[in-house]
Amino acid sequence: MTIMGKINEVSVLAPVTGHILSLASVQDPVFATGKMGPGFGIQPTTSQIVAPVSGRVTLVAATKHAIGIVTTAGLEVLIHLGIDTVALNGVPFTLHVQVGDEVAAGALLADMDLAAVKRAHKLTTVLVIVTNGQNALTALTVLPLTKPVAAGGVAAIAHLAVVTTEAATMGSSTNHTVPRYQALATAIIANVGGQQNINSVIHCITRLRFYLKDEALAHDSIIANLDGVIDVAKAGGQYQVVIGPAVNDIFDAVIAQLGPEFIAAKSVSPTTTTINEKSWLRRVRGGISGVIGVMTASMIPVIGILAGSGILKGILAALTGFKVLTVASGTYMVLNAVADATFYFLPVVLGFTAAKKLGSDPIVLAIVGGILIYPSLITAASKGATAQITFLGVPTHLMSYSASVFPMIVAAWLGTYVERGLKRVIPLYLRSVFTPIIEALILAIVVLVVVGPLITIISKGMANGLVAVYNFSPALSGLVIGSLYQTMVIFGLHWGIIPIVINDIATNGHSYLNAILSITMVAQGGAVLAVFLKSKNKHLKEISLAAAISAFCGVTEPALYGVNLKYKRVFIVASIASGLGGLLTGLLRVNNYALSGSLIGFPAFITPGVGIGTNFYGYLISHYGTLVLATTLVYLFGFSDKRLGSKTNLRADQ
Repeated sequence: MTIMGKINEVSVLAPVTGHILSLASVQDPVFATGKMGPGFGIQPTTSQIVAPVSGRVTLVAATKHAIGIVTTAGLEVLIHLGIDTVALNGVPFTLHVQVGDEVAAGALLADMDLAAVKRAHKLTTVLVIVTNGQNALTALTVLPLTKPVAAGGVAAIAHLAVVTTEAATMGSSTNHTVPRYQALATAIIANVGGQQNINSVIHCITRLRFYLKDEALAHDSIIANLDGVIDVAKAGGQYQVVIGPAVNDIFDAVIAQLGPEFIAAKSVSPTTTTINEKSWLRRVRGGISGVIGVMTASMIPVIGILAGSGILKGILAALTGFKVLTVASGTYMVLNAVADATFYFLPVVLGFTAAKKLGSDPIVLAIVGGILIYPSLITAASKGATAQITFLGVPTHLMSYSASVFPMIVAAWLGTYVERGLKRVIPLYLRSVFTPIIEALILAIVVLVVVGPLITIISKGMANGLVAVYNFSPALSGLVIGSLYQTMVIFGLHWGIIPIVINDIATNGHSYLNAILSITMVAQGGAVLAVFLKSKNKHLKEISLAAAISAFCGVTEPALYGVNLKYKRVFIVASIASGLGGLLTGLLRVNNYALSGSLIGFPAFITPGVGIGTNFYGYLISHYGTLVLATTLVYLFGFSDKRLGSKTNLRADQ
């Protein structure tokens, strides 16, 4: 907006309520020196982020921590949410705009969970930078810093310069600028020590981030003085070349010369991946990593309470096993509700967290989770006679979604597209009422009619195959099931095996299959125990110990999603140890006599009417042998704090 009738002055509003900071006081060396352009910071006291200027949204970071707006006057304004918050992978942010939207000054852009940012030990400072300020402004006058400012209040005055046609087209990807980008990319590669000195390269909103074999070979002063380079910085094992808004074009030019194999994993923009990835195997691997990354990030907010709930469930199992409590007692019922509620309502919680991660509506996705565990549907799914239904004439098989993860991830991912499509067809004045319920309806139908039955078909097929293998060779089935079961848990495919275990115990009084499943819990617990023993990172040690105890109590979700999948080699080595433990369990013909397992479930391996005998000794050998094997293998080959550092550095972005 203009003020006081001066067409060469534009009000820049405060994007959030808080205290204005001078750019020099911002705790980031590149922003603080003004190299990215003039601007200011605000230390926020509220969560809502509004547009500081009117214009078109031209940039939304994949990690949701940065939004770019271009005004009709040509100002390129960057709103940066927090310092180093790209490492949080979008979890604390909920966006309300997308690229191409026209926004008015003061319109809601995003919500920022300040508490979550602080818990992650990041700064919440919100930055407003005019990235083309050198050409577009004569000055930016920031208002006095003494008083707090409200979101939408005037925070600065931008004094516009006369922008020439040449200046206005700087940075655009025309035929004139592409050769300049190629030349700059060539110069940067040469001066970081050449291709032979580069391990990989990624980029963020403003910087190329090289992982070099030897930083001493890079010529800092030459690179910093190249036309198109703002500065050079070094942090977190990265050699950072600060570019500014043209970083995407420069990155593409660098990769075009180096080759796509130099793209660092997990830090590549979707556009670049689509253009440059040639190998289908690399695409599949990237897709799997993306799915796992979303699942682990979505689960992180509930890992602590899942671990605690798992431990409480283990204690209850021990108390009932030793006849201290009965399942019909009031004490047991209350404690079991406390222990089980997180798992039962996990789809609701996960709908909320996954939606925040993927950019869909958290409340709508929580409602979708509630639909999936609605009591009448859960009851129908538990009975063979009512599990087969029709919805609008379409045959549908109901399944239990309590404690499920993958279906809600699919729903949250689809939600981003459904919501976007609904906004295109539903008038603005009707959106608040009709968009949420229609979105919830569509997503629930997709999961119930398509995803659930598909998972049921696959899981039943796998279960029948695994039973056939067991009938052929218990040892071979132990190796196969032990290796694959926890992977099946991740994608919800284990539900085909659980009914077989329940039926075995109900009709035969025992289950060889459940003894093998028990081994997989011990292996995952042993793996995360090794991380606890080896890591020196305080936060990781706390998570790992709680997750290990939970796994030994029969609940592996905290171990899986909190640690093992996050550091994939840990999960792979644990699965190998689990397979070997399953092989041993099959060879010893270990039997299970109750729907319980892992280390806390040892009473379930005492043969009724016989007491402690060969079966219990087989349990001790197989389970504690697996524990030692998994812990040792992961400690020696599966994890080190160097991997923790590498992962942190890959996410260390501005």
